[in-house]
Amino acid sequence: MSEHHWAATLQEHWGITADLSRLDGEYDLNFLAEGHDGQGYILKAMRPGCEPWLVEVQILALEHIATEQPELPCPRVIRTPSGSAMLELPDDKGDLRLVWLQNRLQGRCYAKTDPKTLELIHEIGHVLGLSADALKDFRHDGLERDFKWDLMQAGWIAKELDCVTDPSRRAILSEVASGFSEIEPSLANLPKQAIHNDANDYNILVVGELNDPRKMSGLIDLGDMCTAPRICDLAIAGAYIVLDHAKPEQALAALVAGYHAANPLTPAEVDLIWPLLRARLAVSVVNSTLMAADNPDDPYVVISQAPAWRFLENHPIHQGLLTAQLRAVCGLPVVDGADRVLAYLDTERGNFASLMGTDLANTPMGSLSVENSIWPQNPFHMSLEEAARVGEEFGTDLWLGYYHEPRLIYAEPAFRKGPYKASNRRTVHLAVDGFAPAETPLYAPLQGEVFVVENRNRHLDYGGVIILRHKTPDDDAFYTLYGHLNPECCDRLTPGDVIEKGSEFCRLGNANQNGGWAPHVHFQLALTTKGIETDWPGVADPDEMVLWEAICPNPAALLNLPDQKVMYQPTNKKEVLAGRKAHFGGNLSLTYSDPVMLVRGWRHHLFDEWGRPYLDAYNNVPHVGHAHPRIQAVAADQLKRMNSNTRYLHPAQTAFADKVLSKLPDSFEVCFFVNSGTEANELALRLARAHTGAKGMVTPDHGYHGNTTGVIDVSAYKFNAKGGCGQADWVELVEVADDYRGSFKRDDANRAEKFADLVEPAIEALQNKGHGVAGFIAETFPSVGGQIIPPKGYLSSVYEKIRAAGGVCIADEVQTGLGRLGDFYFGFEHQEALPDIVVMGKPIGNGHPLGVLVTTKAIADSFAQGPEFFSTFGGSTLSCRIGKEVLDIVDDEDLQGNARQMGALLIDGLRTLEQKYDCVGDVRGMGLFLGLELINPDGSEASQISSYVKNRMRDYRILIGSEGPKDNILKIRPPLTIDKEGVEMILTTLNHVLSEIS
Repeated sequence: MSEHHWAATLQEHWGITADLSRLDGEYDLNFLAEGHDGQGYILKAMRPGCEPWLVEVQILALEHIATEQPELPCPRVIRTPSGSAMLELPDDKGDLRLVWLQNRLQGRCYAKTDPKTLELIHEIGHVLGLSADALKDFRHDGLERDFKWDLMQAGWIAKELDCVTDPSRRAILSEVASGFSEIEPSLANLPKQAIHNDANDYNILVVGELNDPRKMSGLIDLGDMCTAPRICDLAIAGAYIVLDHAKPEQALAALVAGYHAANPLTPAEVDLIWPLLRARLAVSVVNSTLMAADNPDDPYVVISQAPAWRFLENHPIHQGLLTAQLRAVCGLPVVDGADRVLAYLDTERGNFASLMGTDLANTPMGSLSVENSIWPQNPFHMSLEEAARVGEEFGTDLWLGYYHEPRLIYAEPAFRKGPYKASNRRTVHLAVDGFAPAETPLYAPLQGEVFVVENRNRHLDYGGVIILRHKTPDDDAFYTLYGHLNPECCDRLTPGDVIEKGSEFCRLGNANQNGGWAPHVHFQLALTTKGIETDWPGVADPDEMVLWEAICPNPAALLNLPDQKVMYQPTNKKEVLAGRKAHFGGNLSLTYSDPVMLVRGWRHHLFDEWGRPYLDAYNNVPHVGHAHPRIQAVAADQLKRMNSNTRYLHPAQTAFADKVLSKLPDSFEVCFFVNSGTEANELALRLARAHTGAKGMVTPDHGYHGNTTGVIDVSAYKFNAKGGCGQADWVELVEVADDYRGSFKRDDANRAEKFADLVEPAIEALQNKGHGVAGFIAETFPSVGGQIIPPKGYLSSVYEKIRAAGGVCIADEVQTGLGRLGDFYFGFEHQEALPDIVVMGKPIGNGHPLGVLVTTKAIADSFAQGPEFFSTFGGSTLSCRIGKEVLDIVDDEDLQGNARQMGALLIDGLRTLEQKYDCVGDVRGMGLFLGLELINPDGSEASQISSYVKNRMRDYRILIGSEGPKDNILKIRPPLTIDKEGVEMILTTLNHVLSEIS
């Protein structure tokens, strides 16, 4: 075999004994050599007839890079003991080949790497910039090549376009070819140097698996080197970086920013990136089409075009706007002269006419930010009534709204940048607002020519709007926009009219004239209109602010104000995190490797400080949804009245008790109201002991019931954790009834009884120790155990055995109660079991601290024989009203029915994923209490995969949790308000994230 021949060659000439395996190669032979010395090598045997200069130039270039930039992840040439870098040797057929050796670099090719993060792409750009810098002084006659992959010669495709038969595709290529011809003179004027010339997605290596950061580990294959302007190298890399990337513009910007940080670019070079990138893709598809004509039996030739065509056909990117973005990330003026305009505005600050006709220096600021404002109540819909009253708390006199302020008032679907409510949306204000009474006149800060005047009378649009074009003394243009005007300006002004400095040129409109808003002017500055023309975005995506702050900078100078007066600064997440670390206990955990800071919520969505929306598929506390208006109203109403405790009579207390008891079997007659599920479980232990006179408790071996000393002792999830207090003598553990991973599996028809039988040794152990059996406490469906649904009949059998031993049965329904399960209001109903004590916690308060214990009169009477029970805030009038309102909402809005319907859609979709991905071992759950168990290839618990998926879902703005003894079960447990859109987003995104795992 060929491998044996080349292994012998390697040993004979380099003295290296290794096992060889063939690697891909279009023309040459490439072998991975696993040396017996533990080292890895790449043996390259070039195609017969390969010209020696082609190998020589690669060898010399790699050695040059190793000298100039030794830290770069490029292969090192390994010379023979005699000092030769290249040998001419026969292959196993007797043909002579040029043979040379490199060290092996770790990693997989970028094309097969996921996720392709912006941080990784930035690093790739940085390495490319350093490599270009290292090669700038490298010289070799062979680099002055005449070949189709020299991007300076891309004009050749114009004569070959007829090979593309699809008219629409041929038109795209024709446009690209035309664009290339326009930039050829500029390209020819740039200095040339040696460049890699083929930094495609298979010539870039990446290391990092699952939760490890992805890092560039190799830049390989210099076989297409030539001399050309360095910007060609960057454009070629960009052509592959954008392919099939979810955010191609941001990906390209990250690449360019990384390159610029290592090897600063000029504005002229940046302006060539986009047309060169498209030219490279056009060269690739034209070349492969020609190859396909010569090789009609090779389908791969045409299939390989697919990513390029997906990009060329489906990404209508505006060149001017993209170029501005690339300039911005490099810290360059977004257009030529932009820096001079900003300098002029700063110099003239204080000399402009007052826009509002008065000095604004002491004008108060009013914040409409995500953090400081509740406009609108529903962050996905701004009603006309709300829009007309925005900011009314700041009064009707003059006040200013901030620039750079993230707001949720831009609520309508038009501001969304994806198919879901939790998709990116434009939230950050790019102007300064001047709020004043309708008909307030506005005055031109400086002379300008009317560029646009029109009435945009769509829902929550600008109404009357004017854009003025201005010139600096150096003849640099810039623009100002005035929105929400009385549309009478459309009758008085026409494009081309000159407005003199200080002249009145328009008035503020009322809500019937200005798009529906409270009277104000939206005052915005722009340094270019390329890509936005006359339809300026008034707000921007917070992830794109580098671009939009550069195009539409702070207009404070034109208002004769310091920038900082009108520049909004959201709470700094890093400072909050530092304060938390300084003042909170180290064992108070944060979810996610990069914590999220959340400041607003609505139904099953949450918002961070920049207004980015997240789909909440994790938090069961907001049972009926975040910020429910009815709960707001009840809380506000009661706090206006009084808030007392159970030492005094109040009808809210008995009304709440009646509502709770109406959901339970008739044997339950007594309620205890406390502040949390923890306190309720603590109380449950006391009741059990008071009723039985015993102390011992039986509980599953991975349960959780709260954070006080008493319930920690019956929470194996906590006492068996690292640093836990260990198992108390009066506690006996039984195996969780997990019929996926437990002792008895689903193919065992008697598994419920077998799991229940495990209680008997525990009972006997407690009796032998003299503790007796006070009771059995368990989450009805173990949540921290991994969203376990016990086999039907398990709990009823356990309860029977516990009662036979004299104990009481406690059902912890904190996670499962109140309709979450869809078909059942409580989990014990599914088990056809009747507990003696039922505990409810956090969901019953929807975020208000509230817990409820319900029991029989006999058990309550036993407890009443002891000392008085009192909880200062348990059963307060406020808590009782909120708790009853939560239960009423579940009924009135049929949220239990919604849990049943949405849960069925979710579990069906999850089971489809189970069939598709080997890492999904099990799907289980009921209603909106769902678990996805992730496994390794050997079937063991895939904790690392679980962590990866959880963090990647967060990257896509979906919050989920993880549970189980090995933390390998994804927990999906959203508020009961979740809708079909939310379900679709979870399933679609989870499918994508799971596809990244190999």
